[in-house]
Amino acid sequence: MIEIRFHGRGGQGAVIASKILASALFKEGKYAQAFPAFGAERRGAPVMAFTRFDQKAITRRSMVYEPNHVVVLDEPILDLVDVTAGLREGGWILINTPKSPAEFPGYKKYRVATVNASRIAAENGLGTATAPVVNTVILGAFSRTTGLVGLKAILEGIKEYVPSKPEANAAAAQAAFEQ
Repeated sequence: MIEIRFHGRGGQGAVIASKILASALFKEGKYAQAFPAFGAERRGAPVMAFTRFDQKAITRRSMVYEPNHVVVLDEPILDLVDVTAGLREGGWILINTPKSPAEFPGYKKYRVATVNASRIAAENGLGTATAPVVNTVILGAFSRTTGLVGLKAILEGIKEYVPSKPEANAAAAQAAFEQ
């Protein structure tokens, strides 16, 4: 079983990203679950969401405590939350940032990938300049980075879960995949 933990802030789309990813994995013939974990529901508060998938039926119903991979939708979360808690050695940490992976030397036990999802989201009119919605963007980068799910399935999941600006969201995911 592969487990992914998303870290973000309320309003960035971490919960929807986990659902889109689960849908995409299901479309590729895998069993998948997606679910959130958050406290006070307010915009800007730290949020976690999870996706797990396998080739066989999943009976586990707990939170994800030892993820294979972590997706960070908001770089400042790194100063607030230990995103590596329970992360398996060699797992991917995908971070929304303009920085390069080399600028994160504290994560030597892991593989680090970065994408400027905020810039791509803003260029595609997703959210506002000060509060870009990066969930679909980061999924394009996740597809490319991990190879666990195809971009075509991600784009189909976007059509299913994102009724607002589906073409712009798909274009942003494609741009992140290519970056």
